[in-house]
Amino acid sequence: MTFRAPDAFTTRPTLRGTFGMSASTHWLASGTGQAVLERGGNAFDAAVASAFVLHVVEPHLNGPGGDMTAVVHVAGEDAPKLLMGQGSAPAAATPERFRAEGLD
Repeated sequence: MTFRAPDAFTTRPTLRGTFGMSASTHWLASGTGQAVLERGGNAFDAAVASAFVLHVVEPHLNGPGGDMTAVVHVAGEDAPKLLMGQGSAPAAATPERFRAEGLD
């Protein structure tokens, strides 16, 4: 008898795309993001559409005033950009201050 490992158990459907991939905390939002990409939208379009779905399916975790973190690669640029929108920052946390400390 040959041992065959069982398929991984999941309560969510496996989503596969041919035009890109979207990931979120809820499969309906991920599927929406993929649908936007497959219809010609870009990554920002997909992210916004997914966010609106998350507002509905996870209202206790998501909303228009929530945090925003993203790693974005702009076509034609070598390095990705990191966007961090997580609450307020101290008054001294200016771009100039971080550049003076060697951070960009």
